[in-house]
Amino acid sequence: MGHGDDQLEADLAYQRSVLPDVSRTFALTIPELPARLELAVGNAYLLCRIADTVEDDPDIDNCLRKRLHNDLVAVLEQECCARGFANRVIPALGPATSERERTLVADTEKVVEIYARLSLPQQEAIRTCVIKMCEGMPEYQHDAKARGLDDLSELDRYCYHVAGVVGELLTDLFCDYAPDIATQRHALFGLAASFGQGLQLTNIIKDVWDDLERGYCWLPRDLFAVHGYDLDHLAPEHDRKRFSKGLDELIGIAHGHLQNALTYTLLIPQRETGIRKFCLWAIGLALLTLRKVHANPEYMSPNDVKVSRRSVALVIFTTRFTAGNDRALRTLFKLAARGLPQAQVGPAASASGSSGTPA
Repeated sequence: MGHGDDQLEADLAYQRSVLPDVSRTFALTIPELPARLELAVGNAYLLCRIADTVEDDPDIDNCLRKRLHNDLVAVLEQECCARGFANRVIPALGPATSERERTLVADTEKVVEIYARLSLPQQEAIRTCVIKMCEGMPEYQHDAKARGLDDLSELDRYCYHVAGVVGELLTDLFCDYAPDIATQRHALFGLAASFGQGLQLTNIIKDVWDDLERGYCWLPRDLFAVHGYDLDHLAPEHDRKRFSKGLDELIGIAHGHLQNALTYTLLIPQRETGIRKFCLWAIGLALLTLRKVHANPEYMSPNDVKVSRRSVALVIFTTRFTAGNDRALRTLFKLAARGLPQAQVGPAASASGSSGTPA
């Protein structure tokens, strides 16, 4: 078990070729990590994306979805054949699943081969994350959540199962990588789920109208009801003034989680600039997305609030020079978040949920 230099380079080359097809953001950020950590994080992302593909395809019925998720876990536990798993998934996928996602599922055997070459602690961390995702996602059945989640607590639980667990996974991998990071393990775990939730909430806000077209809604009914908006009538043209008030409150909650994400990042030793940049680029892009939404409440699609290439380049440029400077990073965060509403979000917000109150 383990990686020789040639095998490591070959595995990294494969992942670097695949990641841009399934996530432009992670294809940008993951290569900033030290090589052996890059390999583990990239592999974890691809495995989680395979689980997501099974979850997101509306043509897979819920009973089959559960069996396929169980099969994926069995593959990681070496109780099931990766090729057989892929052969069962591919025919079940409907037209809503992209060719790039189909190709990734078809490559499950290759992804699992790389997983098997990781260290045992890395494998355990990834397997734990995939298990939590596969156990948690079925709670949010497609047909049952078409008109929104019941309340903020349910939104917290949803975000935890699809993103907070990834924050915990990354923390496990970071702590395994460097002993001086491991000394901050308790504090990092207190913020890890919040970090993931901030990114997921930003995606929910950005994608709300695209999700609606596909029959999904991940917005909390209680939050919008306070502002007199009934998600039963959710539509781009319906009562945008009241809808925008609820959306601003949700932006404030996402902003609060991203503040926790910055605190998390500053706990990483300053010399670990690669890990810091990996975190900072995700935070910066999320903040700029929230600003675009806040400034354009009439947006109709993710393209209307897409962060420009110039802005992405600016985030990359500034953090390359400031990744080891905590004071500069706090200043940059304030500048990027300027004008956004903000909620005070508890540092340990996770499956139990504590979304806070907008400031």
